Amino acid sequence: MSHSGAAMDVPLPRRAPNYRLMVLGGLAVCGAAAALWQLLPRGLSVKEGDLRIATVEQGLFRNDVLVRASAAPLHTVMLDALESGRVEEVLVNDGALVQQGQLLFRLSNPQLRLNLVAREADRAQQISNLSLLRVDLESSETQHRRRLLDLEFELTQATKLLARYEVLAREGVIAARTVEETRDQVTRQERALADERARATVEMRIKRDGIRQMRQAIDRLDAGLNVVNDSIEGLAVRAPLAGRLTDFHLQLGEIIKPEQRIGRIDDPSHFKLVASVDEYFLDRVAVGKRGLANTAGRDFPIEISRVFPQIKEGRFAIELLFMADAPPGMRPGQSADTRLTLGESSPALLIPNDAWLSDSGGAWVFVVEGARAERRPIRVGRRNNSQVEIVDGLAAGERVVVSTYSRYGKADQLHIQ
Repeated sequence: MSHSGAAMDVPLPRRAPNYRLMVLGGLAVCGAAAALWQLLPRGLSVKEGDLRIATVEQGLFRNDVLVRASAAPLHTVMLDALESGRVEEVLVNDGALVQQGQLLFRLSNPQLRLNLVAREADRAQQISNLSLLRVDLESSETQHRRRLLDLEFELTQATKLLARYEVLAREGVIAARTVEETRDQVTRQERALADERARATVEMRIKRDGIRQMRQAIDRLDAGLNVVNDSIEGLAVRAPLAGRLTDFHLQLGEIIKPEQRIGRIDDPSHFKLVASVDEYFLDRVAVGKRGLANTAGRDFPIEISRVFPQIKEGRFAIELLFMADAPPGMRPGQSADTRLTLGESSPALLIPNDAWLSDSGGAWVFVVEGARAERRPIRVGRRNNSQVEIVDGLAAGERVVVSTYSRYGKADQLHIQ
């Protein structure tokens, strides 16, 4: 017998959803998520091995600065070319010890030779002109003396004749008119003599002025000639003082120009120290401050002799002198670790001077608490090469990250793994 499929399909009743179980399940999921969130690390994850961590300590702040100084000659004379020329001869080598006046090299300059010949010719011409002026002066003086002698003789004769005529006129032998004519003749002779003397004075003064000016012209020519001679002598360059020749690299045939730096001569027995210091210490470094320079395993007392306040690439230069003898065997360029004392030591809250200072500018640090390091603002005071004074924001015993912060960007918190 066949059965109908309709008799087998019996509909079942629908079951109502269990909302209580759904709520409890949702709460359980949220609780688990919250617990997992608490367990997850916060902030930027960093490895503990990549950090340098230091403890804030109450200690003694050393008011000094450590710099790397290099030795330089105390006295140096620069060798500059005074004249242009071609290098004809080089007699010494770079680094040689030279004596004062020793010939170093020789130049050639044909133009200077031609200039010397021209000036010598001008001088000879002026000397010849001076000789002619002197001859003319002597001739004029002779002529004026002769003329004056003639006029004085004529005046004497006329005066004597007037005296005789006056006697004869009183005796009535000659007329009064003759006496008057003779007196007029005496007056004319006196005027002629006075005019001649005045003319001779003026002419002699003019001629003597010409001679004086000619002598001055010759003196100027002599001075110029001496300059040219000195220039020619300067083509043979000699050492201005004894010492060691440095930066001297002339080659035969090389053309030298005026004021060209050729080299220098260093004092081989006396030295100073030259160092560059961070601009932060500019207001505290001054002439007269003292310290110690360590070289060859020994400390040598030093004193700041010059401070150059010009800032270049965040640093300024100083010069230091040894207060006693310089280290034996010192050479230019030799290095020395130098500690400069800027003031008295004093108690302070301290952390190491490390990479953190340049990265944060001393405005904040990462303070370590367990496995986290949080960013905290601080205020710093003095610092030296190894210490930084903390004025506010930290307490003794706290631990801070002192390694570089550059890789952390603007992170406020670090998670230390």
